[in-house]
Amino acid sequence: MESSSSAVYYVFLLFFPLVFFLTRKKSSKKLPPGSLGIPIIGQSLCLLRAMKANKAEEWLQNRIHKYAANKFIYTCDEKILNNQQPTSTRRIFGDRNIIELSGEDHKRVRGALLSFLKPEALKQSVAKIDEEIKLHLEKHWHGRKEIAVMPLMKTLTFNIICSLIFGIERGPRRDTLVELFAHLLEGMLALPIDLPFTRLNRSLRARSKIRDIILELIHEKREKLEKQETPHHQDLITSLLNVRDDTSSPLLSDEEIVDNSIIIMIAGHDTSSAVLTFFIKLLAENPDVYKQVIDEQEEIVREKAFREVLTWDDLAKMKYAWRVALESMRINPPLFGNFRRVLQDIELGGYVIPKGWQVMCAACMTHMDETIFPDPSKFEPSRFENQGATPAYSFVAFGGGPRMCPGYEFARIETLTMVHYLITGFQWKLSLEENFFSRNPMPVFNKGLPIQIEVKKPIVDAV
Repeated sequence: MESSSSAVYYVFLLFFPLVFFLTRKKSSKKLPPGSLGIPIIGQSLCLLRAMKANKAEEWLQNRIHKYAANKFIYTCDEKILNNQQPTSTRRIFGDRNIIELSGEDHKRVRGALLSFLKPEALKQSVAKIDEEIKLHLEKHWHGRKEIAVMPLMKTLTFNIICSLIFGIERGPRRDTLVELFAHLLEGMLALPIDLPFTRLNRSLRARSKIRDIILELIHEKREKLEKQETPHHQDLITSLLNVRDDTSSPLLSDEEIVDNSIIIMIAGHDTSSAVLTFFIKLLAENPDVYKQVIDEQEEIVREKAFREVLTWDDLAKMKYAWRVALESMRINPPLFGNFRRVLQDIELGGYVIPKGWQVMCAACMTHMDETIFPDPSKFEPSRFENQGATPAYSFVAFGGGPRMCPGYEFARIETLTMVHYLITGFQWKLSLEENFFSRNPMPVFNKGLPIQIEVKKPIVDAV
């Protein structure tokens, strides 16, 4: 979920400080060729327009052929190249989130998050995710002939997050959080102007209220832990409260729990919903792949008792479905790219990248590179039969290196569980011949990806 640093697009950071614009000709350093764009805002507006038109890959390709180099980003020393988001984005995310931290603080927070997000711990969460998905399908899919996929996927992923991250069951508190979260996201692409009635101001006010709710949850869960009450289900906040250092002191402060809960909420909501939406679209467009996914999922159903919940072992059998998901993310990465700030001059390819500049690594630059993935526009899940053969740092849907997304396994469980119940419970086809989407900065389908659905007969009845 660290990869959600890409959600910082609001400025779109090819922003350069005015000082570089004014002093470029006077500099003795050999700067990378190309335009710095308009003073202060650089080429940000141009790239934002490209993203809105879903032409950002083309925009970048035109420049990377000329003067870009970015493969060093994932392995560069953090003392040279480090995560640093714009001030407005940092205010929304919080200063103590895992994206913003570096060095020992980053390792400490990452370790605490992995205590909940590692496979051994997540095995206990499969049944809860299973329950949330069944409730969602019953409420939003059954009894309908046509639905808009993307809005419903966002509803589903938000409910899973509320349950697994916050431990909030359905009710007024969850409903309040839904509304506040919508306002929080509005500020991601807003101008960095914190004045009454601006989008950033609304976003920050929503964040403040979300913070109050999380602090209230922390207080409630800490009280239960002190009373040695066993929670019905282990959520992230409870898990983080339980993590201690060598002196038995809390490993994370309350503010760190707040900030990282918010960042996981943002990442888990937008990225997972995009993956599921594209999965549904690509299956409808590729009947041979669709058939293979059906065969794999129906075989799992036949090995289980009627209406038995999925288990960790069941998910391990869904190898082809996960390859489909990975190929979907290769072609349409939920996160367009990520950013680093240069902390000291870097010499690369004969050029100097000055201290203070921002560097971007865009996933599409390697995902659609035909020297790495032949015929890259073709949807071909078999590419991922042997992931070890793929060059390091070329498939970066979940980031890479020490900042690899700690939520990888969580995303896998969530995706595969939903896919299972969709495949075995419904069949669908696209309602429209063309389904356009833009990036804002996450993929957004103009009409939500409408599909026509039909409920399947239970497999046990059909046999």
